[in-house]
Amino acid sequence: MRLNSKLLIILSVLLSMMILGGCSAKTPENVVEFDPVAVDPSEYPVATIELETGEELKIALFPEIAPNTVNNFIALSQEGFYDGLAFHRVIKDFMIQGGDPLGTGMGGPGYTIKGEFSANGFPNGLKHTRGVVSMARTREMDTAGSQFFIVQTDYKSLDEQYASFGYVFEGIEVVDRIAEVAKDKNDKPLEAVIMKSIMIELNGYEPAEVIKN
Repeated sequence: MRLNSKLLIILSVLLSMMILGGCSAKTPENVVEFDPVAVDPSEYPVATIELETGEELKIALFPEIAPNTVNNFIALSQEGFYDGLAFHRVIKDFMIQGGDPLGTGMGGPGYTIKGEFSANGFPNGLKHTRGVVSMARTREMDTAGSQFFIVQTDYKSLDEQYASFGYVFEGIEVVDRIAEVAKDKNDKPLEAVIMKSIMIELNGYEPAEVIKN
């Protein structure tokens, strides 16, 4: 038995509605991969982390990838929040993590922000490749605050699960050195690796007010 054209159209529309209804809002489909190596850092805000040793890390920040995360990092840096804080967790061939005022992995700025990553419904296409900077959080998705980590080697399991927002375009060898330091059983360096300051060059970018949870 043949179906007339009107019935075919109706069935087609119903099928489309069923397919769309089955898609999860937690996994955006159109996430365009962003290559941080291919961009010109001068076109983005830049954060310069100066260590007490005099070494520097230069990080391009990507507002179009994670706008509130970038605005939060800029605001904390400009108010001097990170000055004197340490990289308190270091794991060779994985990442170095800092930004905790307590130095225990439990501290923050006194508030949290929404996690801007794909598993949380936000289309973030910046993969966790070597040199990428991302926000630390608890098991809950919207619990980032001030702690961030820098990926030393490509780590695909972090993709879509953490709010990546920047890239070390200068000084990655400093990350490698830090990753090699002696540490205790909790991955805390035996000799503190201190950030003297984080300076921000906006390069024309105008940060919006941070949206807090």
